[in-house]
Amino acid sequence: MERIKEKLKNILLKKAVFLKEVVLSSGKKSNFYIDCRIVTLSPEGLYLVSKIIFEMIKNENIDAIGGLTLGADPIVSGVCLISYIEKNPINGFIVRNVKKEHGLEKIIEGNLKENWNVVIVDDVATTGSSILKAIEVVENYKCKVKKVICIVDREEGAKEEIEKKGYKLETIFKKSDLISL
Repeated sequence: MERIKEKLKNILLKKAVFLKEVVLSSGKKSNFYIDCRIVTLSPEGLYLVSKIIFEMIKNENIDAIGGLTLGADPIVSGVCLISYIEKNPINGFIVRNVKKEHGLEKIIEGNLKENWNVVIVDDVATTGSSILKAIEVVENYKCKVKKVICIVDREEGAKEEIEKKGYKLETIFKKSDLISL
């Protein structure tokens, strides 16, 4: 697993870490940006992320994996595929930003049933707000959140905010693993 993590780290450093000033979704300015979607939407990157996360959850009696769209979307699909290949199928779901106003008016798309054990995933955690929104939605659906995982924690408060709600944020990498500013 360490070899797979090292390969993923090299891809992140090569393709996804940008040392430039940007405005984050929170409105806060930052002197770096980590664009994990470049990695999770590439064949090798998606495989590596999905394999690592599957290994983190495969023995946890998980029924489904999901998170808030858009960061979670490729991760969910990749882990579902790996879980099927590994003969330990885990269903997937996506939490919409806002409830659909037509059709079945869903806020959750995909496969999720009441009382299921779930994992919430995201690509990058800054404040934790996307993860906390996904947790709230699935808990309102009467599911039990067993794990919370992201690819990269920017180390800007997400871990602490998520822990305040009683969850532990597990990460593949922290900002300090990738960038020394």
